[in-house]
Amino acid sequence: MKKVLLFALLPLIACNSAEKMQEQPAPIAKKIPKELSIHGDTRIDNYFWLNERENPEVIAYLEAENSYAEAQMAHTKPLQDQLFNEIKGRIKEDDSNVPYFLNGYWYYSRVESGKDYPIHCRKPGNLDAQEEIMLDANALAEGHGYYSLTGLRVSPDNQMLMFFQDTVGRRQYSMSFKNLATGEVLPIGIYPTNGAAAWANDNKTVFYGTTDPQTLRADRIWKYEIGPAASTAAEVYFEMDETFATYVYKGKSDRYIFISSGSTLTSEQRYVDASKPGDAFKIIQPRVRGLEYSAEDYGSDFYLVTNKDAQNFQLMKTPIAKSAVANWKTVLAHRADVRLNDVVFFKDFLVLEERAAGLTQLRVRDWAGKVDYYIPFNDPAYSANPEINLDYNTSKLRYAYTSLTTPNSLFSFDMASKQTETLKVQEVVGGYNASDYVSERYFVTAPDGAQVPVSLVYKKSLKKPTGNPTLLYGYGSYGVTTDAYFSVSRISLLDRGFVYAIAHVRGGEEMGRQWYEDGKLLHKKNTFTDFIACGESLVAEKYAAKDQLFAMGGSAGGLLMGAIINMRPELWKGVVASVPFVDVITTMLDETIPLTTSEFDEWGNPKDKTYYDYMLSYSPYDQVKALAYPHLMVTTGLHDSQVQYWEPAKWVAKLRAFNTSANKIYLITDMEAGHGGKSGRFNAIHDTARYFAFLLDLAGNKK
Repeated sequence: MKKVLLFALLPLIACNSAEKMQEQPAPIAKKIPKELSIHGDTRIDNYFWLNERENPEVIAYLEAENSYAEAQMAHTKPLQDQLFNEIKGRIKEDDSNVPYFLNGYWYYSRVESGKDYPIHCRKPGNLDAQEEIMLDANALAEGHGYYSLTGLRVSPDNQMLMFFQDTVGRRQYSMSFKNLATGEVLPIGIYPTNGAAAWANDNKTVFYGTTDPQTLRADRIWKYEIGPAASTAAEVYFEMDETFATYVYKGKSDRYIFISSGSTLTSEQRYVDASKPGDAFKIIQPRVRGLEYSAEDYGSDFYLVTNKDAQNFQLMKTPIAKSAVANWKTVLAHRADVRLNDVVFFKDFLVLEERAAGLTQLRVRDWAGKVDYYIPFNDPAYSANPEINLDYNTSKLRYAYTSLTTPNSLFSFDMASKQTETLKVQEVVGGYNASDYVSERYFVTAPDGAQVPVSLVYKKSLKKPTGNPTLLYGYGSYGVTTDAYFSVSRISLLDRGFVYAIAHVRGGEEMGRQWYEDGKLLHKKNTFTDFIACGESLVAEKYAAKDQLFAMGGSAGGLLMGAIINMRPELWKGVVASVPFVDVITTMLDETIPLTTSEFDEWGNPKDKTYYDYMLSYSPYDQVKALAYPHLMVTTGLHDSQVQYWEPAKWVAKLRAFNTSANKIYLITDMEAGHGGKSGRFNAIHDTARYFAFLLDLAGNKK
């Protein structure tokens, strides 16, 4: 390929002065026009060439952007270091989670001072027994710039450990096995898998899923038998529909192994007796477009959380032997104002995870229906959810609870006596007094009249009558709810006078299923106008100073950031967009890109002109214009499997070309990470410290 000068490289001259470093010009990507035509419409993409990950000139451009951002932010380096040490200093370095009991062993993970990764352990019989270290992730991570360990599963006879590792960041995992009696790691190394797997009850057969090497779609389920001789994996299921993904897991009762296939709007499950792994999988209910269900067995029935005749979902049951939809019977009926999220089963009780008026509720019932009550929570905004509950016979529910002012806590709740035991409260090293902070929740009227919840927190002693610098966070896609939660990192902003707010915009399911429906496909713009209305309200209500409003979002929340700066650039002082999905049209037209085919029901298929026109009207990359954009920090990962790095790279290049303000635009690419950023519990703090330093510097706070 003929080499051309694609960008203006930064002068790599060492400067002793931060001021001189800040005078360096931003990298300017060369324009190589590419015509993209469909429906009689032609778009010109001048930066399409940036999608060549293996092109050395692309890598050089990304590195030049990194150098530019580092130079421009050099004056904040002392603040970044201070923030890093401050945040890290609040984290208890020697810590462990609360053990849980399973099949004769107590399992837990612990972390040691100065180490980034957990050590996974167990003890036989009781907690006074000698510790067995199953895996030390710190040792496994040595030599890798990125490391992720997931999916640890012990065989029913407690002898063999299955685990999955990713050393790139693209969520493609190698599957390995360790003999816990001898310590030997079997030289199998199956790759790439999707990290989902299940043991059969014979202690030698495993079912696992793999991904398509190009699109990364989870498309196949395999069966593998561990033995003295080399075994060949056998395919047991292939998901042919490119809009579906498929995974395998074992039910809570250990009686069945399930294969779940699903798209945005439709689901289908298969099952096999875990004691008969040679049998063929049976379908519970064949897929019907728009029908969603999730099944667990209890007694002789499958219990299903489903949207059958129930937009907000209901609980139904059906005989295992006759599981087709014609045999489904209602157990707990649909309610128009309550979303049923999940159900946890016990011998004498069932716990329903519900959502009403934007907040999660845990509802306890006995099987006879004579006991029915809610566990009380007092914060105006919070997050509560069942934790690991593997014992059918217990009357004790484990649940996690947190709020904007309450550290992460784990409780054991006796469903018979209603007595609560505190198992663990997150320790904030150096001290933390919740009463120093105020958490609030109120509703904002969107342009179409919808009432949008906003949760916020601030330090009461620093709240000014005229408003404070305020960071507004949002996501609003895939029906994902953004609950209020505690963050040790966030304290560094609050203690410097920031208000932190969450906009619970449409596209999530905070207010029920309709809240999601009203924020996707041809209603997607509601997500953006909701967020803008929340920002305007924060200023009007004097939470935010008029010239001190900031915004942050990542992934689909990065799309939100891209849309709001095109729609209302003057409203925001600065914006952080992490791994942002901003090139909507081009990505959704390319079915070779990971996630595209599975997301047509979320965004629409632009091959349909109706969806093309609507998506084009908000796509952040396509809607960049000659505007005075706010200060912007954009981050991505070279190996991102969810949002390819070139989307934010192209976006920044185009923004630079059109921006009419003198505000800075930074692109920071992690050359070793993927969608989730850096691995390890301390490495990620560097990113947080950089975000906060960016915001604090713009707010005029240098401390």
